[in-house]
Amino acid sequence: MSRKLRILEVNKAYFPHTGGIETLVRQYSEELGRLDGVEVKTLVCRDGRGGTVRERIDGVDLTRAGSFGTYFSCPVSLSFIRLFRKMAKKADVVHIHVPFPLADLALMLSGFRGRVVVSWHSDIVKQKKLMLFYKPFMRYLLKRADAVVTATEGHVKGSEYLPEFAEKCVTVPYGITPGDYLGVERVPFLTEKCADRESVKIFFTGRLVYYKGVEVLLRAFRYASGAQCKCELFIAGTGELEDKLKAMAERFVIAEKVHFLGFLPDEQLRQAYADCDIFVLPSVVRSEAFGIVQLEAMVYGKPVINTDLPSGVPYVSLHGKTGLTVRPNDPKQLAAAMVKLAKDGGMRERFGKAAKQRVMDVFSEKDVLERLYGVLADERRTDI
Repeated sequence: MSRKLRILEVNKAYFPHTGGIETLVRQYSEELGRLDGVEVKTLVCRDGRGGTVRERIDGVDLTRAGSFGTYFSCPVSLSFIRLFRKMAKKADVVHIHVPFPLADLALMLSGFRGRVVVSWHSDIVKQKKLMLFYKPFMRYLLKRADAVVTATEGHVKGSEYLPEFAEKCVTVPYGITPGDYLGVERVPFLTEKCADRESVKIFFTGRLVYYKGVEVLLRAFRYASGAQCKCELFIAGTGELEDKLKAMAERFVIAEKVHFLGFLPDEQLRQAYADCDIFVLPSVVRSEAFGIVQLEAMVYGKPVINTDLPSGVPYVSLHGKTGLTVRPNDPKQLAAAMVKLAKDGGMRERFGKAAKQRVMDVFSEKDVLERLYGVLADERRTDI
C-alpha cells in the first residue's frame, strides 16, 4: 500500500476570516483532504494577538500560529516560522498562498527540500515600502518554487514579477461547486426591498475598500439614473468606506435607489445573486486579481459587468459573451454598460445563459481540484 501524499497548505488566515483567498484555502484544505491517499495539514496565523491554537474544522487539521498582530497587512509571528519548519518536515509538498511575506521567510529558514508549489493570487500593489524589504524574499520563493499556480493567464501578463518565471507558471482556475448554489431556496430577496418592484436590480458584493471601486459605481449609477434607466442598486458588504459611500448616495440624491445591505450570510447572499438582474464588479486596481464573486453570479445565469484590469478579472466573465467589460475608474463607461443591459432583457438573457455554461465548463470545483492535485503531486496520481 502506497504512502499518502502529505500536503501542507500555508496562508495568512483561515475561516471565519473573510476573503477570497481564505475561501479558496478552506476549499482546498477540505476537498483535497477528502481524496483517497491524501493527507492535508493547514498552517495559518491567528487574527490579532494571541497564542497558538490547534483545531479541527470540517475535517481539516488546522494550526493557527500565535501572532503579535498585523502590520502592512502581514501577520508578525515567530511561532509561525517554528511551526512551518516542524510541519514541513512531515510534508511531501508545501503549498504556499501569496502574497504572504512571512511564509517566504519561513521557507527560506526551514531547510525544507521537498516540492514547493506557490499559488500566486496577486502582486503586492499598495504597500510599496513593504516591497523594498520583501522583494528579495519573493524572488527567492519564485526561484525555489517547483510550480507557480495562477488562476488565469492574465495573472502572469499583468504581473511585474511573474513573466521572468513564466516557464514555471501553470493555470488552474478558481472553482465553485454549482450544486451548492443552485440548490438555494429562491425568494424575492432584493425585489422586496425595491422602491419600485419593476426595477432592474443591479448587485455588488464585496468589501467596501478602495480597490473595489464602489465610489466609481455610485458615480456611474448617478449617471445611469439620469439616463431614465429604471434600475436600483444593491450593495452588500462592510468596510472602511461604508459611511463615506452612504454619504455619497445622499449627496448624489440617489439614496432612495441605493440599498446598503451590510454583511449577508451565505444563504442570503446566494438568494441575492439569484434575484438580481445584473452583477457588477467595478474594481479599479489589480489588487482585484480574479473576483470569485463573478462565478457566484454567473452560476445563476446573471450577466456581469467587470473592468479591464491587468489581472485575471476580465478572463472570468468575457466581454460580449457573458457580460460587458469597461475601463476601470470610468464612471461614464460603466454607466453606459449598466443602461445598455438594463434596457435590453434579451441581451441579459443571452449573456446570462452563456455565463452559467462557462462556469459549468471551466470553473467547476471538481475539475479544478483534479488539475490542482496534478500540480501538487507532480502528476504522480492518475486515478481521480
